[in-house]
Parts: sequence; structure tokens; C-alpha cells
Amino acid sequence: MSTHAESSSTPDRPGSATPDPTAPVLEIDQITVGYGGVPAVRGLSASVRPGEILALLGPNGAGKTTTLLAAVGALGLMSGTVTALGDPIDRRIERNARRGVTLVPDTRGVFHRLSVSDNLRLARRRNGPDLDTVYQYFPKLKTMRGRRCGNLSGGEQQMLALAKALLANPQVLLIDELSLGLSPVAVQDLLPRLRSIADEHQMAVVLVEQHIDLALGIADAAIVLHHGRVALSAPAGELRSRRDMVEAAYFGRTVEDLAS
Repeated sequence: MSTHAESSSTPDRPGSATPDPTAPVLEIDQITVGYGGVPAVRGLSASVRPGEILALLGPNGAGKTTTLLAAVGALGLMSGTVTALGDPIDRRIERNARRGVTLVPDTRGVFHRLSVSDNLRLARRRNGPDLDTVYQYFPKLKTMRGRRCGNLSGGEQQMLALAKALLANPQVLLIDELSLGLSPVAVQDLLPRLRSIADEHQMAVVLVEQHIDLALGIADAAIVLHHGRVALSAPAGELRSRRDMVEAAYFGRTVEDLAS
């Protein structure tokens, strides 16, 4: 993956050395994870550095959501390890969130009965970004502060979900199906903002996305999963020019298959 040269915002722990800004803040090492003792993801490894976006691609049922749940501590591992910000991931999601690992689920995690303003107020964290920072990325939310969240469009709700995540001041942001239920126009609007957030806040992002071209357009690297295994892993720039490789990986074919 490419690295960005700005310094990480990871706070030093007492007695620890200054963190290396080029070191991964999320490391997934040969994890196998699943449900009821049945693996859904097998032998997956990945790493993300500050300011990088990793796109996690693949057909439905490939294991993308399972990977995010394991990375945030919501699913126990059968084998392998997940390390975030230098320490093993905790099984208590709220503790990982306080450390700076935040998940935006495919349900968006917004409170439909509350106003936009109340949703944002509840998401604020000490020493986190202020509301003006959020409105810089999502100015439309400022005009809808008093509107009940349940009355927002899907795209507006997703804006709110990303704004709430930003207010939590994460260093690792995991986003499940950002484009779910959204129009292509809404997706084209949101993804470049996510790229700006990652760059300007040096935030590591893992993005599960179905819009392949749009995801590859903002990502630094991509992994394609097929039936829980890595079918393809490469820099996003390389995959943008080799869509045949991406499409083959979706069907479980390898680069060697393409050459035969």
C-alpha cells in the first residue's frame, strides 16, 4: 500500500516510544473467523497505515462484514490476531471505540427519533473534532440540524453516520456498505469526502463497498474476497487499470486462470 507522510495522531502511552507514523495502525494477521464454529473467513491478512484507505470488495457472502466485525472485536477469532494501535483488539467494542477504532455498520447507527443536532451532540467526544469541522465536510447537515433523522434520505442519513464517526475522533474507521440503498449520485458525493477525511485527519479506513470503480478511485489498496478467502490483493491504482483481474477474482478465478 502507499503511505502518507504526515504524522500520526496516535497519543503516546506513558513510557512508550514515539509511534512510527508509517507503521500500520490496524494489522490483521492470518485470521479465521466465523459463526457457530463454521469459518466464514479463512487465513485473511491485511494492514492499514495512517491516512490509507483499504477497499474490501467481493460478492455477497464473501466475508466482508465478518472481517469488519472481527476487526472491531465483535466476533471472536478462531485463529490469527488483530492488532489495533499497537495492542490486540479487545472483545469489548466500547473499549476499542474509546481507543480509536470505530465501526459504521450497514444499518448506519443513527437514532431515527432524534434530530440531526441531537445525533451529533451524542456522538461528540472529549478532545475530538468540533461541529464546525464536521459541517466543513458535510455542510448540508448544518441546514438540517433540527430535522428528525427518520425524515432524512438515505444519503443524508449516511452523511450523518459518517459525521458521527468523525466526531468520535477515530484513528481506525471501518465502514460497512457505505453505498447500501443510495443512488450512484449520492455515492459519488460521499466517497471523495471520505478520501479528504482520511488524508486530512490521517485516519486509516477500511471500506466495504459494492461500487467497484468508485471504491478503487479513492482507495490506496484493495482486497477481493471470495468465499471467505483472499482472491486478489493489490494497489488500487493497479486494479483500476486491470478490471479483468477484479472481475475474475469476484468469481474465484486467479491471475493464472486469466493467462490460460
